[in-house]
Amino acid sequence: MRLEKITPENYEAALAVTVRPDQEDLVEPVVKSLAEAYVFAEYAWPRLIHDGDKVVGFLMAFLDIPWDPARDPGDLRSGVWRLNIAAQAQGRGYGRFAVEAVCAEIRARGGARAYVTWEPRPGGPEDFYRKLGFRPTGERSGGQTVGVLDL
Repeated sequence: MRLEKITPENYEAALAVTVRPDQEDLVEPVVKSLAEAYVFAEYAWPRLIHDGDKVVGFLMAFLDIPWDPARDPGDLRSGVWRLNIAAQAQGRGYGRFAVEAVCAEIRARGGARAYVTWEPRPGGPEDFYRKLGFRPTGERSGGQTVGVLDL
């Protein structure tokens, strides 16, 4: 497994990544993530997830983004912004690999915590993130639960 930077040569493969229909309300489509990566280029870290030559997912991290600048301009956070594992590739460890890769990137940049948000509903990704060690912070972001993992 490996991550690959999004380029003019592979962006169409990124756009082709789709989750299961019952997960579409849990994660934005890759096209929106790529638009946000363009707009928030200073913070966004979009990557394709590969298994050999096959694209199995899309990941976008956020790196050192101000969490609530009005309240605490020094509260810079990094973590998983989006994780889209292709419907046919789920349950094979690609999500775990991607989250661990984000954590490694955060550590390499001197970070000590990784953050993520999830929709708090049955069938959502909460169990996945909690099994990886994330714990709720008690904060909410856009109605979603904020989780943190000490690195």
